[in-house]
Amino acid sequence: MAERERRMTRPTGGVFVARSRVMDADDIARATRRMAHEIIEANSGLDDVCLIGLQTGGVPLARALANALAEIDGDDVASTEVPLGRLDVAFHRDDIGIRPTMPEAITDVPFHIDDKVVVLVDDVLYTGRTIRAALDALTSFGRPHAVQLAVMVDRGHRELPIRPDYVGKNLPTRHDESVDVTADGVDLGELR
Repeated sequence: MAERERRMTRPTGGVFVARSRVMDADDIARATRRMAHEIIEANSGLDDVCLIGLQTGGVPLARALANALAEIDGDDVASTEVPLGRLDVAFHRDDIGIRPTMPEAITDVPFHIDDKVVVLVDDVLYTGRTIRAALDALTSFGRPHAVQLAVMVDRGHRELPIRPDYVGKNLPTRHDESVDVTADGVDLGELR
């Protein structure tokens, strides 16, 4: 879980307390590799595909996906490294004014996205509002051919009509539960 969510959860923040581990490190690695295969298959290869991880939780997953894509596509003599960027959507969120908004980390998209297939990558998909903000932020960088979404955990409870293209695990949760994704695994718990 992003540190930002811990700090800003009402009323004054909280500490994540894990109740159960739903995926371990091996499960994360398998899911990442599977999603990489799905990205290659859905796009008939990696030509014009780029990855953009959402700060902060999506960035490590985007790096892992880029590594998996390079490993899988490495058998091809003409394989190239998939461009990888980072995007902070803090100033594009629709809750500005409701909660304090501070950029979490640097936005770095060091390539053109015009006519590319942009795969947005995040750790947890919940209401869909972060992805909506990411779509708004993308317009600052150009006009992609298509935008796809990869998430490690889809926990449901969507408030916007957003659906992921690539999912590590569907994990139905209650509204009062929280999900924490790290390289070590996925934990289900609550903020206290």
